[in-house]
Amino acid sequence: MSDKEDRRDIGHAMFGFNEPRPNRGEPGQPSPGPQPGAQQSGPAQGAGQGYPGQGPQAPAGQPQYIYVQAPPSSAPLPIPQEAASTSKVVIALLALLVILTGVNLYLALTQRKIQAQHADQLTLLTRRMDGSDDRYAQLKGQFDVTAEKLGMTQQELARARELTATIQKQQRQAVQQLNAAIEQKASAQDLNKLQADANTKFGSLSGDIEGNKKDLEATKEALAGAKGELSGAIARTHDELVALAHRTDRDYFEFSLARKHDRKKIGNVMIELLKTNQKQNLYTIDLFFDDKRTQRKDQALFAPVYFYVQGAPSALELVVNKLDKNSISGYISAPKGFIQNAPNVLASRPS
Repeated sequence: MSDKEDRRDIGHAMFGFNEPRPNRGEPGQPSPGPQPGAQQSGPAQGAGQGYPGQGPQAPAGQPQYIYVQAPPSSAPLPIPQEAASTSKVVIALLALLVILTGVNLYLALTQRKIQAQHADQLTLLTRRMDGSDDRYAQLKGQFDVTAEKLGMTQQELARARELTATIQKQQRQAVQQLNAAIEQKASAQDLNKLQADANTKFGSLSGDIEGNKKDLEATKEALAGAKGELSGAIARTHDELVALAHRTDRDYFEFSLARKHDRKKIGNVMIELLKTNQKQNLYTIDLFFDDKRTQRKDQALFAPVYFYVQGAPSALELVVNKLDKNSISGYISAPKGFIQNAPNVLASRPS
């Protein structure tokens, strides 16, 4: 019986229970407390052999105490409330920063796209303005050249109108004088004299009228010729160019370009051939003047090309009247005396 009790006491000691052995008396009786004078057992008491590496163990019948360290708890440590709220604020700020970055990137891409569209529109408007300037230069040049060609005709027409007005005035004066003589009941002799004078004046006026009619006919023919020139005073051959130079108050200079990128300089103007289209009678050239280059693309054969040169009183005119594969020939028309360092058509004729 005592052996069983000893073994139980040892088991209690191994598992760390520090309790006195229960009273093995009758059931229901409380355990007696420690007897006075009894020796207390403790961790430093006892002798005998124990586990290796340990000191002497308590003798049989004495409790043994072994301290076992509990394993660390695997449960997560509680997070303080302030730290949790701070982490939420940081996450919210990071999310806001990401959203703002995305919005800024979208706005930057949109702005770049809008700038590219504006640049394309500006380029298109610039090209249209350049085309409008070239068209205006063509029309103004054509008007100036036509005005120069019609200068003499307009002077002749003004002279004919002035002469007609003078004749009509003289006729009215003669009629008034005749009526005044009749009203005054002049003598037959005075009346005959006045009638003779009136007949003489009417005869001279008739001659003037006939001359005026001839002048008007000549002016009409000149106007018809000028009208033909308006529809295109173009010389198709060298002889026609010479005749045109005699009729108008302008200088004409012939040129010929025998191959692509061939150049010809006339005064301050240089012409360079870029390409030709013999099937459609079109050509493309570059004009160099006033330290700039102007390209005239797909110009038609016999169509005048007008351009302004600094210092010229009116526009210069370029006409191509012959076109072959990779070669053109034609002439430049300039105001009288503007180009002085190049022989014109009339000056270059053989004597």
